[in-house]
Amino acid sequence: MTEYELFAVDLAREAARVSLPYFRGAYEETDKGGPGAFDPVTQADQEAEAAIRNLIAARYPDHGVIGEEYGEDRPDADHVWILDPIDGTRAFIAGLPLWTNLIALRSEGRPVVGVIGQPYLDEIFLGGPSGARLLRGGTETPLAVRPCPRLTDAIIATTDPDLFTGAELGAWTQVRAAARLARLGCDAYAYAMLAAGRIDLVAESGLKVWDWSALVPVIEAAGGEVTNWRGETPDGSGQILAVGDIGIRDQALVTLRRAAQ
Repeated sequence: MTEYELFAVDLAREAARVSLPYFRGAYEETDKGGPGAFDPVTQADQEAEAAIRNLIAARYPDHGVIGEEYGEDRPDADHVWILDPIDGTRAFIAGLPLWTNLIALRSEGRPVVGVIGQPYLDEIFLGGPSGARLLRGGTETPLAVRPCPRLTDAIIATTDPDLFTGAELGAWTQVRAAARLARLGCDAYAYAMLAAGRIDLVAESGLKVWDWSALVPVIEAAGGEVTNWRGETPDGSGQILAVGDIGIRDQALVTLRRAAQ
């Protein structure tokens, strides 16, 4: 592993150390959403991000940080760590082991190292210059997407169709109708399964930079691709399409482009 990949793994283990004891336990929780829009943040979210930031500041004081809980610090630095301390907070508070710690390193404007960590399952999905691998129980297993050139054979996922706008929901519904199987509610863990060759396509919208940055290096190093709904580099639109086989990318984009922002 490269220096930054090793450090990303250290950060993931620190996030796990802090967040895991709260899972299915007692913690403080607040709702940062408006009326009728439940948007929880927990003590685990906040303490995990604080712990990660402390390690980054001690090791690389010139690096920037962008985090969901504590905002931006030198976001224009040459190297910027992008943090979602707990992606899938709703799953976390429901006791479902589908939440993850997301950590990415951005360099020259693009994510180059990414970690998707699931502490309860003792899994760290790592992607970067040295490849993609799953770290679990002291072993390393290479990650690789699987061939699936036809959408009609694909297993696809999104977190919640209710999060789509009207046009987006129509596009997703058409993609889902064409696919073999759709799974819901997996948050970022669906992207880990795509890199592991279990899921073939994930489409989502409304994502922030901390929601998708860690996914890109993991999936790309495993042989997949991540774009927006126009088939371009992910951007501020919040619309993400991840595929294991580029053969199904264009098939999905025929529909998704109609709702692209």
